[in-house]
Amino acid sequence: MNSENPIWALISTFGLMSLFAVGGAAAAVPEMHRIAVDVHHWMTEKQFADAYAIAQLSPGPNVLIVTLIGYAVAGIPGALAATLAMCLPTALLAYYVSRLLSRPSQSRWPTLIQTALVPLSIGLMAASALILAQSTDRTFAALLLTAAVAVLASVSRINPLWLLLAGGLFGFAGIV
Repeated sequence: MNSENPIWALISTFGLMSLFAVGGAAAAVPEMHRIAVDVHHWMTEKQFADAYAIAQLSPGPNVLIVTLIGYAVAGIPGALAATLAMCLPTALLAYYVSRLLSRPSQSRWPTLIQTALVPLSIGLMAASALILAQSTDRTFAALLLTAAVAVLASVSRINPLWLLLAGGLFGFAGIV
């Protein structure tokens, strides 16, 4: 880690990232991975994948991954700083934009912006899935399991928790 204060590094990193995380924290996972693992070396690939898994399994919003990264960097103060930095700028921006868009207007811009953000959000979530698959699928069995679960989740109505449980059992059994 560099000589910069880790709390300020977390605040500046996640404060800026929050403004570009279209679609929420889940859409920013590739950038979080790049910064936490490749740039600052706050975590290893495995630590990041574990933090992501914990964030997904825990109740509540996906932004928990930010809290876990902050905790890994600077303990409880880091967790608090990272979480507030990720949530506060976006919350304030959303508040002011929603007030602006709620005004009566004949402009087509609000609809055009909302329509344009849908494919952008989908692309960011797909990039998140790719980054996580690359960092965790180290064996052919793991790659096959990831592909099978992705197909099964997209064509069926199976609760994703059952798929997570099955993946955990395969991991516990040593298959992946």
